[in-house]
Amino acid sequence: MAEPGTLTGPAPAVAPPEDERPAGRRSGVLGAYRALLGAQARSQAAYRTSFVVDLVGNVGATVFDVVTVLVLFGVTRELGGFTLHEALVIVGLSSFAFATADLLVGNIERLPRYVRTGLFDAVLVRPLAALPQLLLMDLPLRKVSRVVFGLAVLVASVTSAGIHWTAGRVALVLVAPLAGVVFFGAIFVTTSTVSFYWIDSGELANSVTYGGRDFTSYPVTVYGGWFRALFAYGMGFAFVSYHPALALLGRADPLGLPGWVGWAAPGVALVAAAIAALAWRVGIRHYRSTGS
Repeated sequence: MAEPGTLTGPAPAVAPPEDERPAGRRSGVLGAYRALLGAQARSQAAYRTSFVVDLVGNVGATVFDVVTVLVLFGVTRELGGFTLHEALVIVGLSSFAFATADLLVGNIERLPRYVRTGLFDAVLVRPLAALPQLLLMDLPLRKVSRVVFGLAVLVASVTSAGIHWTAGRVALVLVAPLAGVVFFGAIFVTTSTVSFYWIDSGELANSVTYGGRDFTSYPVTVYGGWFRALFAYGMGFAFVSYHPALALLGRADPLGLPGWVGWAAPGVALVAAAIAALAWRVGIRHYRSTGS
């Protein structure tokens, strides 16, 4: 059996860390990534009508998240102790964060197919980092419409929620959505690395990534028991939208946690990113080539 991350025969070239490469070498690497991105953009936009239809059609997934909340408030005045305008702040933070992470990192979900068919071997033999290659090989530009709609929902919700703006809250409304993007991106990468050990792990990964999106679209107070403890705090999903929304709204946490928790989203996102980076490195080391 070949060593982790290798083909049968000569070992593939492994790119040195970027900080150890000469300036010209780094420029060449960036140029290669730009070429991959440019090729994807040209190929996806070649059929303009199809591309426009995809752009419009892809908004649906994010629209339904908002519509579901509106339907719920059609039969109740409060949801988990939150009014419609307050709940929409939570939805806006969640929708923008997930849509952006799905655009930038969601393509990593194809990793099980690459491992199964041996395409991942071709990625490893190139003198480029494997993860950026995978993300740029089929960047779904059609999902840009989801990001735009998610941003529109976020802007509309925070401007209509009666937030008392301070310098800290202005900073939080800028940083918290980006922290959510990093967090969801880390979830995408971490769950996909399971395919290095278990190829048919797609459904498990989807249950965490898309399940996490659904979880963060509502106040965590609507959940209870072990389920809330696991997803909200064990996995950190409460810091994507719920706690930042509480801090923006100036509300005390109904669950009794201190107010500073609402400002912890960037730190939680960095921890999630570090875990994802470690999981990716360990997964690469344990990868066994197909030999084909």
